[in-house]
Amino acid sequence: MMTSRWMHVSAAFLFLVIAGCSAGPSLSPVSPAPSISPPSDPVVPRIHHHLREWFQSAFSENQAKIIQAHEAIDTFPGRYKHRLAVQPLRDPWHGLAHLESRALLVAKAVSSGGSNLNRVLDVLQSSWEGSSTLDHEVPFPSSHAPHELLEFMVTSLDQAASYRSQALAALTESDRRFLFRHSAVLANDFTPQVSRFTTEKVASIEATAQFATLFKERVDYRALVASAQTLVRLADERWLSRLLDAFPTPLPSSAIPSGLTGDVRLIHHTTHGLIVIGGPGPNTYDMDQPVALIIDLGGDDLYRGLIGASSDEDHGNAAVIDLSGNDTYEAAPLGLATGRLGVGLVVDHCRQRCVPAPDWRRRRRLRRYRYSARHTGKRHLYGSALDPGSCIAGLGLLLDLEGHDRYDAQGFAIGFGGPLGVGAAIDAGGDDRYQCVNGLPSAYNASEAPQAKPGDPSFQYDCFGLGTGAGFRVFSKQRAHQAMSLAGGWGLLLDLGGRDHYQSANFSQGMGYFWGIGTFLDLDGDDEYQAARYGQGASAHYGVGMQLDYQGNDQYRSIGPYYNKGVSWDHGVSLAIDGGTGNDLYALDATNGLGKANHMGWAIMVDEGGQDRYTTQSRFGEAAEESLAGFFDLAGSDTYSILAATPVQLSNGSTIPRSPGGLFVDR
Repeated sequence: MMTSRWMHVSAAFLFLVIAGCSAGPSLSPVSPAPSISPPSDPVVPRIHHHLREWFQSAFSENQAKIIQAHEAIDTFPGRYKHRLAVQPLRDPWHGLAHLESRALLVAKAVSSGGSNLNRVLDVLQSSWEGSSTLDHEVPFPSSHAPHELLEFMVTSLDQAASYRSQALAALTESDRRFLFRHSAVLANDFTPQVSRFTTEKVASIEATAQFATLFKERVDYRALVASAQTLVRLADERWLSRLLDAFPTPLPSSAIPSGLTGDVRLIHHTTHGLIVIGGPGPNTYDMDQPVALIIDLGGDDLYRGLIGASSDEDHGNAAVIDLSGNDTYEAAPLGLATGRLGVGLVVDHCRQRCVPAPDWRRRRRLRRYRYSARHTGKRHLYGSALDPGSCIAGLGLLLDLEGHDRYDAQGFAIGFGGPLGVGAAIDAGGDDRYQCVNGLPSAYNASEAPQAKPGDPSFQYDCFGLGTGAGFRVFSKQRAHQAMSLAGGWGLLLDLGGRDHYQSANFSQGMGYFWGIGTFLDLDGDDEYQAARYGQGASAHYGVGMQLDYQGNDQYRSIGPYYNKGVSWDHGVSLAIDGGTGNDLYALDATNGLGKANHMGWAIMVDEGGQDRYTTQSRFGEAAEESLAGFFDLAGSDTYSILAATPVQLSNGSTIPRSPGGLFVDR
C-alpha cells in the first residue's frame, strides 16, 4: 500500500506511526516487501517436542501443581484478564505456542510489504479482541480530477468518523470528557504497582478503575480499529501520486490560515477539521484549530503542536501524511500521533531514504518531543514514557519498514502494553539499536540501595518496555483496593532481521508483569542483548514473558542484580529460547538466572545448538517453593562457569536434577 517506512497509529487511545522511504525519485504504486521473511518453522512447538520426555518425568508433579493452582485464577485480583495471559498460565506450552503463532502472523503481514498494512492492524486486533468491524472500503479515485480526489479525502474522513461515532455511541458527553482527560493522567502518571495509599491516591485509583470500566464495557473497540483502518488508506501511494498534478497552483496568502506558512495547494473545511495539502516546498504547520488531515507533497517541513493527534473529545481523528523531505516534528504533550477517544496517525513517506530522528524535552512534568527526519538512511527515535509503540486501553503501533535505526526511550515504550492495551514496535530490517535505560528510578532503590544516587553502580532504573506487558497492581490488604487492580495488556517487540543491539533496565525484553503478556521475537542476525532485573524472558505476579531469538551468533549480558534469561516469580510463566546452531555467549556474571523460578513460577531456558559459553552467579535450572525451572542446551560443545561456590561441576552430556522441579540438561 505504501513505500513509507515509518508509521505510528493509536486508537481511543490508538497511536499509529509508520515511517520509511522508497528507493526511486517518484512515488511507486505499491511498496516493496522487506527482504527478510519470517520463519516457516515456529520454534516453540519444535522445542516442546524435544523436551517432552522431561516434562513427562522430571517436571510432571510440579507442572501439575502449577496448572491446578491456575485453574482458579479467575477469582484472583486483576480485572479484565486476557486470554493471551490466561491460556499460558493454565497450559504453558500450548499457550506460548499460540502466542508465538500470533506474533509470526504479524511478521508475515509486515514482510508482505506496506501494501498490506491494514493486514498488520487486523492481525493485532484479531489477536486481542476479534476482527474489526470494517465492512466497506472507500474506493480509490479512478482519475486525476481534483474534485474526485477531494471527494475521496472527505468520504474517507466521513467514514472514519462514522466508525468512531459507532465506537463511542454508548458514552454520555460526561463520559467522553472524563475519558479524554483521564487518558492524559494515565499517560503521565501510570505505574504498574501502587502500595501507598493517601486520600488523593485512592481517588486516582478509583478514577483509573472507572476509566477501565467505561472503555471495556461501553467503547466498541473493534469499530475504533475500523476507523483507523479507514484513515490508513489515505496514506496509500496509489492515489497520493496524483495530488501534485491535480493541485498545481499555490493558494494566495489571504486564503491560508494563521500558523500555516509556505506553498499551500488546498484548504478545505469539513465538520471533522481542516483538510490541508502543502506544496513541494518547505512548510510550517502550527495551527490552533482542529485539523483532520494534512498531506504534504515534499520539502523540509516543520510540524508543531498537535501532529496527527486528537484535539478534543469532539475531534478524535487526525492524520498527517508527509511524502518526502527533511522534516521536523515538535509535538505538544500527547501531540504526536496520539489517539484519545479516536485515532492518531502519522505517516512519513521518505523518498530520499530519510528517517525521523527524535529528541525529547520535559517541561513542567509534561513530555515534549522533537522528531527530525534526515537523509541519512538511519533513524533515531528518542522519547519519554508512553512513546510510540505503547498503549493503555487501545492499540499502539510503531512500524518501521527499512533502515538502520536507533530507538531511545525512558520507559513504558517500544512495545509496551498496559491495561486493556496492545503496544507493538515492529522493525522489518536493518542493524538497529534499542535503548531504554536511566529514565525511571526503580522502587527497588528504597529497600536495596537507600543511599544510592543516580549514576551509582547500585542505583537501579526501570524500563517496562522492549516487549513488555504490565497491569495496574493495587497491592493492599484491603479487598476494596485489590478489586480495582487491572490486568496487563500485550507488549510486542518484533525485529525481522539485522545485527541488532538491545539495552534496557529492569522489566524488559519479553517480560510479563501482573497478568501482562510480554513477547519479544528477533528473527535473524547476530544480536547483542543487555538487560537488568527481570529481563530476557521473565515474568512476575501471573505475568507471561517470552523471548525468542531464531538464529545467529548472539551475546547476552545483564547488569543484574537478579533474575535474567528464562526466569519467573510468583505464578508467572516464562520461556527464553535461542534457536538455531549459532555460537552464543551468556555473560551473566552480574546476575542469576538461566532457568530459575520461585513461588510457583514456571520458567524454561533453552539453547538449541552451537558452541556456547555460559557464566552466571548461581546454578542453572533452579526451582523453589513448588516451582518448575529448567535449563537445556540441546547440542554443541559448551563451557560453563558458576561464580558462586558449588560442589557441582557442569559439563557436556550431563543431566543434573536440582531441588524438586529444577533440572540442568546438556546434550
